[in-house]
Amino acid sequence: MADRSDAENDDYTGGETDDPQVIRSVAVTVDDVIAALEANRSADRGAVLRITPPFAGRMRARIHVAGGEGTYDGEAEPIHLDPDSLVGNVPDYPTADETASQDSADNIETRRQRHTERVEAWREAVRGRLKSNISLATESGSVDVRLLSLG
Repeated sequence: MADRSDAENDDYTGGETDDPQVIRSVAVTVDDVIAALEANRSADRGAVLRITPPFAGRMRARIHVAGGEGTYDGEAEPIHLDPDSLVGNVPDYPTADETASQDSADNIETRRQRHTERVEAWREAVRGRLKSNISLATESGSVDVRLLSLG
């Protein structure tokens, strides 16, 4: 793990580099995290949150489908964050089949409405469980960073 004091972290405003060890915070939109989790659970899409080089002290991770990168100048590759690693204790995703089996006596419109409500409740549960710190795995070791939630 990188050993950086808070003073070093607070003073870092340096330029961009291929070394991900300089990263001290990663910002993500909550909606991107939820969308990535949902895409992986409902359709196994391979969604990740991607940090694109060059790296700096403050970075942003955006939703991305793994394997869809182009080429990059320099030696650094993007860092892919599994959306599950950003959330503490991800609840089970409600499937349409589960809703249908629980509400089998209801008409289709009622089941659709209940399923929509269950998915929205799942999203709200995830929204409240984002971590505040994560560890990034890099070629030169792991680095602990703050996770900043946007939105």
